[in-house]
Amino acid sequence: MLAFFLRPWALVSRNARAAGRHVFTFVSGFFEPVFYLFALGVGIGTLVGTIEVDGQQMPYAVFVAPAMLAASAMNGAVMDATFNVFGKLKDAKLYHSVLTTPMGPRDVALGEITWALLRGVIYSSAFLVVAALAGFVLSPWAVLAIPAASLIGLAFASVGMAATTYMRSWNDADYVQLVILPLFLFSGTFFPLDSYPQALQAVVQATPLYHGVELTRALSTGAVHTGLLVHVLYLAVMGAVGVWAATRRVGRLLLT
Repeated sequence: MLAFFLRPWALVSRNARAAGRHVFTFVSGFFEPVFYLFALGVGIGTLVGTIEVDGQQMPYAVFVAPAMLAASAMNGAVMDATFNVFGKLKDAKLYHSVLTTPMGPRDVALGEITWALLRGVIYSSAFLVVAALAGFVLSPWAVLAIPAASLIGLAFASVGMAATTYMRSWNDADYVQLVILPLFLFSGTFFPLDSYPQALQAVVQATPLYHGVELTRALSTGAVHTGLLVHVLYLAVMGAVGVWAATRRVGRLLLT
């Protein structure tokens, strides 16, 4: 039973050592949301001033910061679960070597999803520190944004890895960006939900990053309420379905 949980960590450990040899590449993923925060949250924020969300007035930078935290968790998880996994699967043939050890396809899927989740959490944790030091965090509830980032990372890493198993070549990576970029821009990250046309609000509310953004924003600003459980449930279900799909797909690819 212990081996059931420990075997995936062998792959996590391997990925951590590999990341240590490419520190700059690993760290670079942290800077994008920070640049967006200061360029838009602070730069454009001086023009926007305050913004009202659910009756609460807040500076625009405070509105944007938790959204960038959620996006950081998403981007870190997706980058590892798609581009890195595809390279190991198709080019390096790493997982075929892994199967010569006691590890199986389930361990490969869980190990890669866990590492992608951890990468997203590392980015989000560092980002939260920067946002707090800049004065963009209003509530001590923000410490729970790290577990929230873990949930966001799990949801996107698992679904991302499942989707990666359908990629045929590096050209298919464009489809990843085709999905991630609209999510990043239109999930309530830069504009309140009520600024969208009524017909589009339901579409925005159906997107996974919207739920991550709403969860982290509520924790960051102290607007905590029981309705946040809906966002938690959405991301948890997405993560569970993604893990199931990724495990099945990896097994089918590696054992046939």
